[in-house]
Amino acid sequence: MGFKELREKRWFKIISNKYVLIILVFGVWMFFLDSNSWLVHRELDEELDALNNNKAYYQKEINKDKAIIEGLNDSDELEKFAREEYFMKREGEEIFIIEYEDSLKKNEENE
Repeated sequence: MGFKELREKRWFKIISNKYVLIILVFGVWMFFLDSNSWLVHRELDEELDALNNNKAYYQKEINKDKAIIEGLNDSDELEKFAREEYFMKREGEEIFIIEYEDSLKKNEENE
């Protein structure tokens, strides 16, 4: 098949049209090479989704911490929090911390 026969094909005439070539080059440029390309937009959308997920997580954590702070206004709750989280004790009192093997494994996985 020679070049003359190839030039006579209908699809070759359409593709070799200068307007079609310009549109193809423009499409490739805009899709892949431009600073506002589809690839860049896709990366930015993924980053935006990740940031929105982080925002939702931190909003939940803030609400949880606000609930804890509200509870700490009561002196009994404050004492309970200090004993559980910081292992504080009253004078003359002894505290024994008992940890089971399965709780140690869970703590190591969380860290």
